[in-house]
Amino acid sequence: MSTHAIEIARGERFEFGANWAAFLDTLDERRLSEAERSVRELLEQPSLAGQTFLDIGSGSGLFSLAARRLGASVHSIDYDPQSVGCTNTLRARYFANDPRWTVEEGSVLDREFLETLGEFDVVYSWGVLHHTGDMWTALDLAAGRVAPGGAFVFALYNDQGWKSGAWLRVKKLYCSGLVGRAVVSAAFLPYFAARALCASLILHRNPVTYFTEYKAARGMSVYYDWKDWLGGYPFEVAGPGHVLSALRTKGFDLVLLRTVRGLGCNEFVFRRAR
Repeated sequence: MSTHAIEIARGERFEFGANWAAFLDTLDERRLSEAERSVRELLEQPSLAGQTFLDIGSGSGLFSLAARRLGASVHSIDYDPQSVGCTNTLRARYFANDPRWTVEEGSVLDREFLETLGEFDVVYSWGVLHHTGDMWTALDLAAGRVAPGGAFVFALYNDQGWKSGAWLRVKKLYCSGLVGRAVVSAAFLPYFAARALCASLILHRNPVTYFTEYKAARGMSVYYDWKDWLGGYPFEVAGPGHVLSALRTKGFDLVLLRTVRGLGCNEFVFRRAR
């Protein structure tokens, strides 16, 4: 049994990759174009031709694919074997046998493994580092893979104080086993459903249409998104100021910062000094 599987069995980790296969079934050109637009906008570049791109925590493989379509040589890694499988599926579907796109299983917390990869023009890790169980070490090691003059693009959950602490306990309980999962699901899924129903009514939409459009936009049903949120453990948070301090001491300059006030991720783009 792999270390990843052992951690899931012990209640130490949520199985994020289980949902990505369903996402691949809905992947279309519109969603791919949107992912490409997001990468271009974050990096303020129309193309990644001639650049190297490291995707840490590739998940479905969508943004690895977007970077490859934009011309980059891509290296995708993920700790979750199912996520690695999904990324490989996209590679086989769009860039079969392509020597400029490598996919492998690996942890951002494995210093020796990361050092074998070398340095990259772009290191991308979207909503991943806060699920490693050691976020600050993960941030440090990921930053170490950015080449001089390169970009470090990532998103981390915003620190909401006591609310973040409460969500941590909920997620830990959910991952503790069948009983914990049942308790959390019984407590929160009806609440989420009622809130979504109210939202559909406020928007004057048929609830069925609301949920259908949600799936079309997100790629997964709202139910699986709820499960991902409730089970998203390990779970760490960071305020923008702490992240700025940590990266500036390592020779990075802030290029872009998008913050949220409550629940959600703060988005960062840093540039390493040459």
